[in-house]
Amino acid sequence: SQQGCDPFAQTQRSKLQHRRARINQQINKEMRMRAGAENLFRATSNHKVKETVALELSYVNSNLQLLKEELEELNSSMDVYQNDSESISVPMIPLGLKETKELDLLVPLKDFISEHYGEEGVLFEKEIKEFMELRQAMRTPSRNEAGLELLMEYYNQLYFLDSRFFPPTKTLGVFFHWYDSLTGVPSHQRALAFEKGSVLFNLGALHTQIGARQDRAYLPGLNQAIDAFQKAAGAFNYLKENFSNAPSLDMSAASLTMLVRLMVAQVQECVFEKMTLLRAQNDFLARLQLAQEAARVEDVYSLVHQTMSQPHVKDYVPFSWTTMVQVKSEHFKALSHYFAAIALCDCPAPSDAELLEQEKAFLQFHVTMPEGPSLRVLLQDPEERRKLGKAHLKRAIMKHEEAMRIHGLCKILRKMDILQEVLSFAHKRSLSKYSEIDHEEDFFETGEAPDIHPKTHQKPEIKSPNFSQVKVTDLFHRLGPLSVFSAKNKWYPARRVHLMRGENGFGFTLRGDSPVLIAGVIPGGCAAEAGLKEGDYIISVNGKDCKWSKHAEVVQLLKSTGKEGVDIGVITLQGSECPKAVDKKAAVMSSGSGMLKSNKENSRKSLMNSKSASTLLVWSKKSKRSKKSTYSGVPFTAVGDNEAMY
Repeated sequence: SQQGCDPFAQTQRSKLQHRRARINQQINKEMRMRAGAENLFRATSNHKVKETVALELSYVNSNLQLLKEELEELNSSMDVYQNDSESISVPMIPLGLKETKELDLLVPLKDFISEHYGEEGVLFEKEIKEFMELRQAMRTPSRNEAGLELLMEYYNQLYFLDSRFFPPTKTLGVFFHWYDSLTGVPSHQRALAFEKGSVLFNLGALHTQIGARQDRAYLPGLNQAIDAFQKAAGAFNYLKENFSNAPSLDMSAASLTMLVRLMVAQVQECVFEKMTLLRAQNDFLARLQLAQEAARVEDVYSLVHQTMSQPHVKDYVPFSWTTMVQVKSEHFKALSHYFAAIALCDCPAPSDAELLEQEKAFLQFHVTMPEGPSLRVLLQDPEERRKLGKAHLKRAIMKHEEAMRIHGLCKILRKMDILQEVLSFAHKRSLSKYSEIDHEEDFFETGEAPDIHPKTHQKPEIKSPNFSQVKVTDLFHRLGPLSVFSAKNKWYPARRVHLMRGENGFGFTLRGDSPVLIAGVIPGGCAAEAGLKEGDYIISVNGKDCKWSKHAEVVQLLKSTGKEGVDIGVITLQGSECPKAVDKKAAVMSSGSGMLKSNKENSRKSLMNSKSASTLLVWSKKSKRSKKSTYSGVPFTAVGDNEAMY
């Protein structure tokens, strides 16, 4: 018999469908508004109008972000970012991904292939479409390891795209469009560096989302959150160190510095949570350690708050972020005083055996020494311990109240019940401890407790992206080895030469692999007669493509020719025509990472000297990257010894 459908579940589903449809309509409306505002933003030269439109864009984009989040919440049974465990975790700050427009590279790349490489562009449509599909997929990566790998794969593919299709002196004429991740203001540039930088930014942003989703009530979730935020810090830091003159604010040096610091602070907060999970908290030294960890978290969050308050960042960072960071800074300051108090009030006075160790720990605990008796007396006298504990609690309560006051100033945070709960729970806990140790007959004035010295047992690491973990093969491999067939090299049109073998062979020496090089031509020999020149590369033998062929393969093809002779296809690189003047080996050394690096540097200098340098994003690629690449352009010096006469 057929199973009936639960009518209640059915109505719930149709309700969901209606809400989805409504949100999608709103999203479409906002998208139309965005398109209109963008056109105005580009068209107007009036500064006032531009500012107004930018403001309108940021509203439209934050609406879009909220609508999309609402849609995401509908599409997943639980809240997207925060976990569903019983215990309360303080929310973390995740970043939204930068959005980009579709890009059609079919015509520009086909044109470049026929103009620069002299090949039929239409024969490479499959590769171009594959590249465009990869780009399309990386616009919406999944929030997991697979999504990260997708972004890495695309980033690594851009290395090849750059080498194949972006000569140092001109661009492809294609614009890369990306939106600012916080304001949604659009930017576009022809420089491929802008595309690379934006992908790197999204790699960092995706790590923040993965970090914010972890269930931090348990150790595995905490360790994953720490790893994710460390990698996010690494991606933003790498971006800051390798790019400059970004056209959008989210990738400016000031914003990236702020994001790196924010991620480091979130790591430090997770380290504190890890300590509370791992340590038996009823022991004196463990509580001192927790107090110092909390002071360390307060320290890093106040640094983030300072960074967010700087001129170029202040108006740009969402108010809810600045408030959250300030709230956390006050909250952890309160916790450091609270743990100091319970270490003093809830732990028994030390035995003689424990005294020395506790005294040593306590010596480095406060920023300045507490007033009153010596440490040894203090530690052994319960009444003195209670006095100092009370002073710490007084400061804790003041800080809890400050955290709650700041939290109340921000409308968005007020909606965050989780944060509210955490703050009020901590406040009540300190209040009840205070009333427990407060004696009615206390006649002494509670002193001012000194600050706690920040100290952590696990320093956050900034983990740079490891691009080599995702292996990619050059999609445009068929164009030939990158050492010769790249955008920066130019060569004369390919020549077909018919060679007969003389008594002394063909009359040339060959060297190297993929492509094989004619290293020397004997005057008056067959090769010289046929017009072959020193420095020519062999690209085909009897119509068989030899661009990727090894030395031995080419020799084999030549040796197997009969009396009718052999057809050889060769090219000459422009600029390598007069190797006599220089050392022969150097003249043909057009491969190897050394060359790549210097060329990058030169192209960088020529960009810097051009008029539009200020708007160009300059990509100063480290030579390390070129070593990691997977193309097999073997430096000729490595194979120079197997030069032989044929």
